[in-house]
Amino acid sequence: MLLRLRLLVASLGGGALLLLLLCLGAQNLDKRASLNVGFGRTAELPTGFLVGIALVIGVISGGTATALLLPRSDQAPGNE
Repeated sequence: MLLRLRLLVASLGGGALLLLLLCLGAQNLDKRASLNVGFGRTAELPTGFLVGIALVIGVISGGTATALLLPRSDQAPGNE
């Protein structure tokens, strides 16, 4: 259980740190694009910011999935 919590906190903390650095670095980018979503368009955002957001979401979702799918210690093979 402690390992799951550590993985979850590490993935959320790493994602938050990446998001902070991304927001600081994307302030002066000139090329801006907007995304078509199902109900409209997003605000014009720098392309690097959009790619960075995808990376941050991947880090957070991957770490969360790993923490949730980790087998419990009482279900380890050989512990009948």
